Amino acid sequence: MTKDEIIAKVKELIAAPSCYPGLKALAEAYLKDQNKATADALVKGLEECVQSIDSTINFAGSDAGKQIFGAERAAEMVKLGNELKAKGEKYCFCPACQAGSVLLENKEAL
Repeated sequence: MTKDEIIAKVKELIAAPSCYPGLKALAEAYLKDQNKATADALVKGLEECVQSIDSTINFAGSDAGKQIFGAERAAEMVKLGNELKAKGEKYCFCPACQAGSVLLENKEAL
């Protein structure tokens, strides 16, 4: 990825409604000062926050997931997760995890 593509993906991560506030702060710090320390901190945050598709499916199907999303939406999420997993998706399908997974896969370019 080019530096411009990385920056665009970081901005996409920041704009995602599902982005954890702590990860958003790390991404904003990276945009302000793109050095090794901010890049390393962002990678560490991404590694902690980006969820696997299995984690997403399991959470959405759990009692906690049903309480947070509602039973109908949780069931839809489980179905979507399983469909995406069958197509080879490795990461959660929320906008933050999708942007974050691309950054993780290209962390050397940060």
